Amino acid sequence: MQDSYEILGISPIATADSIKAAYRKKAAQYHPDKNPSPDAPVRFREIQEAYEVLADPARRKAYDEYRQRNLIEDPLAVAWDISGKYIQDALQ
Repeated sequence: MQDSYEILGISPIATADSIKAAYRKKAAQYHPDKNPSPDAPVRFREIQEAYEVLADPARRKAYDEYRQRNLIEDPLAVAWDISGKYIQDALQ
């Protein structure tokens, strides 16, 4: 499952207006009528689905809870990611 926030290129704390603006920008960029790329229809559908989830407050809340549970269910991956970022920051 792809991250809806990542698809739209926004932060998980984005406002409803930011979500809408990001959706419009990405939708215009990947609309099949304007983008001749073979993957444009697939990307456009992903963008639409991400927006549908994040634009509805109830669906967004459920999605956020699901994302949070996934972080907890795989603590080793999260720990490796955090430690890698910490080490990278410490070396810079």
